[in-house]
Amino acid sequence: MTPVAVFPGLVPAKGLIVCADDFAASSGVSRGIAQLAQCGRISATSVMVLSPRWAHDVALLRGMRGQTDVGLHLDWTSDFALVAGHGMTLTQAMRRAVLGGFDQAQARAQIEHQLDLFEAHWGSAPDYVDGHQHVQQFNGIRQALLAVLTRRYAVLPRKPYLRVSRVAQGGLDLKSAMINAMGANALEIIASDAGTVCARGLFGVYDFKGDGARYGRLMQRWLRRAPSGSILMCHPAQAVEAGDPIGVARVQEFGYLNGPDFATALQTARVRPARGCEVLGHELSAVAP
Repeated sequence: MTPVAVFPGLVPAKGLIVCADDFAASSGVSRGIAQLAQCGRISATSVMVLSPRWAHDVALLRGMRGQTDVGLHLDWTSDFALVAGHGMTLTQAMRRAVLGGFDQAQARAQIEHQLDLFEAHWGSAPDYVDGHQHVQQFNGIRQALLAVLTRRYAVLPRKPYLRVSRVAQGGLDLKSAMINAMGANALEIIASDAGTVCARGLFGVYDFKGDGARYGRLMQRWLRRAPSGSILMCHPAQAVEAGDPIGVARVQEFGYLNGPDFATALQTARVRPARGCEVLGHELSAVAP
């Protein structure tokens, strides 16, 4: 396998937070993400702590502590959330967010619960928080999230940063426009008021259609366009899980990210996968007590 590129010369590499979502969603997802982290192809992964696999699969990440950001993938819309009793479809969640918002007391309790599950197996606070299907910025959840993070991690020298799911402007499709409209600006404002650092730009949004060649072309475009400190989201897996609606796309993403074409794309775009403390380091230090 081709290692992550080293960039000679005077022009510094652009640091992007290359984040694999859905760790613990299945064995194939967890194993694929762990392999990509080990070879430096990604720099962050978001954990679905409501999955019964989390307690077991966490072992795959322990050797990468301090090398890869590990964050909470806040969950209201997966099958795991439905089993837990608070889940709903994405359409239902969007409707609730628009029609008055989630009950903040209930949202705070659920966020605390998911943070408890994260810390119970990881042993420390998450490096960051984002959301499955971007629920971290839905009305009612975003306010509760900032309240919980501010109270829970007040004494930490480096607090968890947040993903703001704002897809970059320029040729936005309907999916991207809807993601932005569901609270990107509002989350950024209340996070700023609370002194919480945000990684603002989000790349990697697409319709999960097409083959590996199409994904490679999209990746080259994202790498060119993304400014330093942005999040480049991906959803890799080593194997297709039965019933996973994006299972084929996950395997195609893994094949590309694990192969030589991604290494070449990184070199061409002069990009390096970077942790939040590297590319958001000044801002994270600025909010430390």
